[in-house]
Amino acid sequence: MTLERFLYFGSDEIAVPTLEALAEREQVLAVLTQPDRPSGRKRKLTPCPVKARALELGLQVLDPEKVGEVSEQLQDLQPDLAVVFAYGQYMPRSIFELPRHGSINLHPSLLPKYRGASPIQSALLDGLEESGISILKVSAKMDAGDLLLQRRVSMGEEDDGVRMRQRFASLGAELILEALEGLREERLSFVPQDEAEATECGKLSKEDGLLDWKRSAESLRHQVRGCQPWPGTWFELENGERIKVFRVRIEAATAKAGTLLELKGDGPLIATGEGALRLLELQPPGKSRMDGRSFMNGYGRLLPEMLP
Repeated sequence: MTLERFLYFGSDEIAVPTLEALAEREQVLAVLTQPDRPSGRKRKLTPCPVKARALELGLQVLDPEKVGEVSEQLQDLQPDLAVVFAYGQYMPRSIFELPRHGSINLHPSLLPKYRGASPIQSALLDGLEESGISILKVSAKMDAGDLLLQRRVSMGEEDDGVRMRQRFASLGAELILEALEGLREERLSFVPQDEAEATECGKLSKEDGLLDWKRSAESLRHQVRGCQPWPGTWFELENGERIKVFRVRIEAATAKAGTLLELKGDGPLIATGEGALRLLELQPPGKSRMDGRSFMNGYGRLLPEMLP
């Protein structure tokens, strides 16, 4: 297969290393990204990470609100293949079939599991010990195209959404080059997904980060891991203030859910519906993140009176 001229569709930070790998080895005709969005307290228009890096690399950037608006411009480029990773916008058939050999997509799950918008978070929320990344052909049905290549990745107890995004970002850059080499040498071919094994995951909401002490300590630990960096996890005090939680440890205990059991050691210990959680890293309102010991020194005396 002849592959010389590429389009790259991506927006999120996780897709930057793959862009860099592609730009170093291949001819990238244009990079398609999301338009600049307001960011920060001053709501200043800010480019997404892929656009910012593409401009640094001197690549042509197109950032339409709807990708169909630039279909004629893309056609004029005569691409052989489009590579898509965390683009964040619906791609109509007229776009993903535009390159001579169509489009391929990188998706951070072992498809057909976790099709959709939150595959990394959902695998962590479900407490899986293994996930992976898939490269597939873009099709009309989201994440349902034929599979080209997959790589499995183990997930340890200390892995959270931030760490896994970093690992998948690096792995994507490695895997795209392997996929292109396999296509050129005709060593790789596309295989249909098993629809009977397909599962889907939607976008997370801010409310998904609220810790409910009635749940088991194990499920709450999965929640803390899976909701990093967004939407984050927190619990509310009686006065309505939120304490953010970034890292926890399961310990054995039996008490009414939500009971503050200890204010010593590595951090506060709170009873859950089954077991207890030691809060190892927290953030009070208006303050920086801190370890559990520092939190207890500054705020520990307030917790017994302020926990619901």
